[in-house]
Amino acid sequence: MTILEVEAAALNLELSERAALAQKLLRSLDELSEDEIEQLWAEEALRRDEELDAGKATARDGEEVLRELRARFS
Repeated sequence: MTILEVEAAALNLELSERAALAQKLLRSLDELSEDEIEQLWAEEALRRDEELDAGKATARDGEEVLRELRARFS
């Protein structure tokens, strides 16, 4: 199973299931060293940059995203 398949499957879970999975994944990061965490973030940043360059994703203003989230959860 590829990371994209895992991601797609996870995004199809119910909200509470996604939250539980996210919590487990975040806890698993505690086992990594600071260098390993930095390497993972660097790889993720490169992956996202490649998606933007390829037109597979679009950038959004951070303030706009935060406004939407606040509106949704208030």
